[in-house]
Amino acid sequence: MVGDVHGHRDALADALRAEGLVDDDGKWTGAEDRVWFLGDFTDRGPDGVGVIDLVRDLQPQAADAGGSVQMLLGNHEILLLGMYHFGDRPVPSDFGPRSFARSWEINGGLLSDQDRLTPEHIEWLTERPLVALVDEHLLMHSDTLEYLDWGSDLDSINTTVQEILNGSDLEAWWEVWRRMTTRYAFRGPSGEENAQRLLDTLGGERIVHGHSVIADQLGIHPTQIEDPYLYAGGKALGIDGGLFVGGPCLVVKLPFVPAD
Repeated sequence: MVGDVHGHRDALADALRAEGLVDDDGKWTGAEDRVWFLGDFTDRGPDGVGVIDLVRDLQPQAADAGGSVQMLLGNHEILLLGMYHFGDRPVPSDFGPRSFARSWEINGGLLSDQDRLTPEHIEWLTERPLVALVDEHLLMHSDTLEYLDWGSDLDSINTTVQEILNGSDLEAWWEVWRRMTTRYAFRGPSGEENAQRLLDTLGGERIVHGHSVIADQLGIHPTQIEDPYLYAGGKALGIDGGLFVGGPCLVVKLPFVPAD
């Protein structure tokens, strides 16, 4: 599993190489390994489109070797796509001026990424799922219960959001972005209960997510992060090392067993 990359293409390639998944040229060497990326390829870093291209290139290479490379959509993919489709078109709101362009700029969007996007990039991103179940691990980008507003099973959630992303309803698009920016559902006194509720509904024994930087949750500097963060009574595993703020690009093997 790989957490948020945020445009740091070279750091991602280095991390994959260190795990034996790619060679010095960025070509797949992971044999039958399966790799999932949990979203947020773009914004805040220098080469978001380069990250997209790296992963897109690895997909057929891994498949040919008997392996697999897959990706979930993060909130920054929704933001990137929303900016591409709607730009500064105002979102109807009672809370002041809102638009994808405004949120994209505030959240580290880069014109260099938008300028390099092709119809092939847009189509590929739009087809990615939001949630997946892999070997009893429930994979999602955001640590939120908001996914349940789109359905009570994986197929319903993925289908509902894909229909929105294939449409032109600005308000529905904005709701996808808004919901996926929420976080910390599995923290605090109700965290374990919330995690179990999600697992009971969607399946799996442990949630694996990105989105929330581990250092922020632990109150430490990102450079101190070395491992993913297991919490909520062992029901949630956070893997966002905070690459864009100096943390590591975590490539996490599952099942994760914490060191003694």
